[in-house]
Amino acid sequence: MENVAIIGASMTQFGQRDGWILDLLSEAGTACLDDAGVAPDAIDHLYVSNMASGEFEGQTGIMNALTHDLAAMPAYAARIDQTSSSGGAGVKHAWQSVASGASDMTLLVGGEKMTHRTTAEATDVIASITHPAEYKHGVTLPSFAGLTARLYLDTYDAPRESLGKVAVKNHRHGVHNSHAQFQKEVDLETVLESPIVADPLRLYDFCPITDGSAALMFCPESVAKEYTDDYVLVSGVGGATDTHVVHERADPTTMRGVVESSDIAYDMADLGPEDIDVAELHDMFTILEFLQSEDLGFFEKGEGWKAVEEGRTEIGGDLPINTSGGLKSKGHPLGASGVAQVYEIYEQLLGDAGKRQVDDADTGLACNVGGFGNCVITTILEAA
Repeated sequence: MENVAIIGASMTQFGQRDGWILDLLSEAGTACLDDAGVAPDAIDHLYVSNMASGEFEGQTGIMNALTHDLAAMPAYAARIDQTSSSGGAGVKHAWQSVASGASDMTLLVGGEKMTHRTTAEATDVIASITHPAEYKHGVTLPSFAGLTARLYLDTYDAPRESLGKVAVKNHRHGVHNSHAQFQKEVDLETVLESPIVADPLRLYDFCPITDGSAALMFCPESVAKEYTDDYVLVSGVGGATDTHVVHERADPTTMRGVVESSDIAYDMADLGPEDIDVAELHDMFTILEFLQSEDLGFFEKGEGWKAVEEGRTEIGGDLPINTSGGLKSKGHPLGASGVAQVYEIYEQLLGDAGKRQVDDADTGLACNVGGFGNCVITTILEAA
């Protein structure tokens, strides 16, 4: 099996956008083609990562429409929906299409248009991720986050302030990301005094509702060398599924999907947690950064909060996490988030991250979570 390379990447401005889903997808797709120097008719496979274009704006068939708009016919096109990990699932599908030998050039575009709906409407669409047994009782992802955060704080004697420091850190990183929805710092007092959403979590513990798109171009390494000397390799990718009913888990503070998917990715890459130089984690809620950093093996169980307190996860620390600003600052357009995570790692490994650049970044990891850990994709990338 030949190494799979990423030779081009793009990301639109995240935030409240005037365009509709196809406008956003076309913007990112066109920019990625330009970045890679690839002609549209060279694309064999085109994947669109998207959770809910039908629910959000009544638009289906977006993969066919995008293929037409990019003049990429007759490429095979498919839409990838894996709830809020649709972007990561798209990465896995795109990697697989090239690794299998079925495609010599695969374009992945992820996107979501959400801000035209009210907060209540958008929340209801996102809540459809939950199991019907939970949904009918009004259970939402924020409620799971609040309950899990309380359990974590009590179990590991972590101060409430440690969660707030995740938000502070990620906003600080996001200041230097021109694509981020929020490019401003927040202080700890602001986070801790913001309105309660799901105790102990407050407004600033949650990511915003966002529009945006991102794209990646995949090909075999032998083909990559025909286009550029600047590319990265997908050295490991794993996916896993946990119980859909969250209260059935033996320990809600352990996300088995993260553990299992990362084990697969580490084994494939022949690497371990100690080899990762920079990571993008799915901080839809601040508590998720603790859980993922531990379940990925970066820190011992119950020690993730201490790493944040000690500054180890900041740019300049021994393992910078969410240099992009994370979902918290960058925004979370559902289908785009996992693609944008890999975009950030790609920029870091090429040394193109500007003021966010991590010194000597040769290996990076992206972890994209669906629901409350219901499904997870972990991807490891290395500089060529």
